[in-house]
Amino acid sequence: MSRLQLALNVNDIEEAVAFYSKLFGTGPAKVRPGYANFAIAEPPLKLVLLENPGQGGTLNHLGIEVPDTDTVDAVQARLTGTGVASADERDTTCCYARQDKFWVEGAPDGTAWEVYTVLAD
Repeated sequence: MSRLQLALNVNDIEEAVAFYSKLFGTGPAKVRPGYANFAIAEPPLKLVLLENPGQGGTLNHLGIEVPDTDTVDAVQARLTGTGVASADERDTTCCYARQDKFWVEGAPDGTAWEVYTVLAD
């Protein structure tokens, strides 16, 4: 199963966790200092909160979480075939998890997009 990832900058991680727990009716799947994520079943969403005081309410990045590295490779190949550039990050640690991913380059508005799979939490 794939799901959209939305990573938000928040001023206060504890306040944001409390709010989003109420909004989505579920607690976070992972909490670390200055970081939390929610694995929401409906709608299928991975909500990531990154504590960045003074930047609260802004978008950090967007992502598409896919089930495995083969799917990461397939999406990257499809995008390359359409002329969309990307930057590989394999076996990297991000959001307190080991991941295989790539970053999409050249979005017209500069929005950061990643396509990733979690190798280990």
